[in-house]
Amino acid sequence: MKEMKILSPTAILGYGFPESSFEEGMKLNPDVIAVDAGSTDPGPYYLGEGKSFTDWNGVKRDLGYMIPAGIKNKVPVIIGTAGGSGADSHLSWNVDIIKEIAKEKGLTFKMAIIHSEIDKDLIKKKLKNSEVTPLFPAPEITEKDIDESVRVVAQMGVEPFIKALEAGADVIIAGRAYDPTVFAALAVKNGYDEGLATHLGKILECAAIAATPGSGSDCMFGILGEDYFKIHPLAPNRKCTPLSVAAHTLYEKSDPTKLPGPGGMLDLTGSSFEQFDDNTVIVKGTKFVKSEKYTIKLEGAKRSGYRTVSIAACKDPIMIEQIDKIVEEVQKKVKSNFENYGIKDFFLDFKIYGKNGVMGMFKDIPSSVSEELCIVIEAVAKNQEESNTVCSFARSTLLHFGYDGRKSTAGNLAFPFSPSDFSAGSVYEFNIYHIMEVDDPCECFPMDIVNFEKGALV
Repeated sequence: MKEMKILSPTAILGYGFPESSFEEGMKLNPDVIAVDAGSTDPGPYYLGEGKSFTDWNGVKRDLGYMIPAGIKNKVPVIIGTAGGSGADSHLSWNVDIIKEIAKEKGLTFKMAIIHSEIDKDLIKKKLKNSEVTPLFPAPEITEKDIDESVRVVAQMGVEPFIKALEAGADVIIAGRAYDPTVFAALAVKNGYDEGLATHLGKILECAAIAATPGSGSDCMFGILGEDYFKIHPLAPNRKCTPLSVAAHTLYEKSDPTKLPGPGGMLDLTGSSFEQFDDNTVIVKGTKFVKSEKYTIKLEGAKRSGYRTVSIAACKDPIMIEQIDKIVEEVQKKVKSNFENYGIKDFFLDFKIYGKNGVMGMFKDIPSSVSEELCIVIEAVAKNQEESNTVCSFARSTLLHFGYDGRKSTAGNLAFPFSPSDFSAGSVYEFNIYHIMEVDDPCECFPMDIVNFEKGALV
């Protein structure tokens, strides 16, 4: 079986890559250029708000290399989780960028657009049929949860991409997709082992992060054979080692040997990682175990309020020593001040960086205190006005709070910015993080085909 070559330019579309690395990758004659364009890592805001967490100019810059190179060399360009979250608004945003590139460069090509935003009535129907189940630690959902979601996307597998490839698409841009699928789809279509193809995609999705030194803004190259795959970076200062590649295989996974995805699970119990040459690792033995029922993951976000933030610094060692007690007293004063005014349903939090600001969410972590603190005051309420009010009062109360041993009365905090308070807008939370059974892997992912002729839609 002839080897298949896959070029991954960057960890997330818009994160950039050196032009020299991309050119080195194109010299190796890849069979496909693929890129993951999104993630849930930045949290639920971007899905709920319908905005991309990546920048228009950054995405346009990357695609400005990828799409012309793919068309010139007659290899498909595949993009998954468009616009960062993959809902229809994100997909349209990313399609508009491609239209702009096509027009400016006068490109001729066929493009498939695969949607992944799910109709809520379908989810309700599946829920009634006991075909929607939670992913730990998510709870069971109700129809009310579905209605409260601003939008819900489903994570597609390789099948919708294969359908687009069979339709002759030169460029495929898709909504929410399981990260490895954009790299694995052509290989699975052409009869390569699905386990090895998916495992290779799992590593390529983050590009050169799996190299050493790692970088999400540099290219990686994968070579798939009949019973193996090889992987190496394209910048001369990087190399892949068995440790760097094996470590990235475990990236974001709770089980080191079983990696579930649409339609099945990667089984890594028999996987081996060996140095092939100075900068290349060869991997063998990974299997794909198909599930009895084909399932796809659902991601939904609901609006839970509006946020205001204030950032301050503290250097006083006397205040630092008592900071937990001071914050507790400020919390009480804020609650007391508004309990008869009508602002009762709010969330107020103080993140103390320099004293477990990062690890404070975990219980039984040993406390540590530095010589100075950064204090982030966060208020969330049902509307922006009330959130602003709560944050303002908490900030002023902490600023002038009289604690034991205080020597200065001019204020306890230093503010790096003016204004000191920032209205951060809507707050979202993931309220659907479940798997749903489907009869057809493509049924939730309708596809549009459009054609460009010298940059114009025809």
